[in-house]
Amino acid sequence: MTAKRFYIAVLMGIILGIIACLIAGGVSPDPLAKKVLANIFVSRVLIGFVIGISAWKMGWFLHGVLMGLIVGLPFSLSAMAIQVPGMGKWGIFFLTWALGVVYGFIIELVTSVFFKAKQPSAK
Repeated sequence: MTAKRFYIAVLMGIILGIIACLIAGGVSPDPLAKKVLANIFVSRVLIGFVIGISAWKMGWFLHGVLMGLIVGLPFSLSAMAIQVPGMGKWGIFFLTWALGVVYGFIIELVTSVFFKAKQPSAK
């Protein structure tokens, strides 16, 4: 782990967490509870944190997707408690999990490709 990689990944998690909260707050007809928005924010920041500290040896694309899948799973399970009109509990589960993968990919893309803060052990 390098400090540059860690800070960029966490900062991207914070930025994307804010963006995700703004999107989620704007989509729902009822204001989302503060706990739900906190859940969304923390999940994106945690994905950035895990990407920043991970030493798994794999390409950046697979690494970002895998971290989004793994870290996003528990948050997707808790998102099933949210009542979204027109979407059942499994719909919100898969949507939240898929978005975790997307955010993991974006964080890894920005960190590894744009800022060239690749994993020291990655080939």
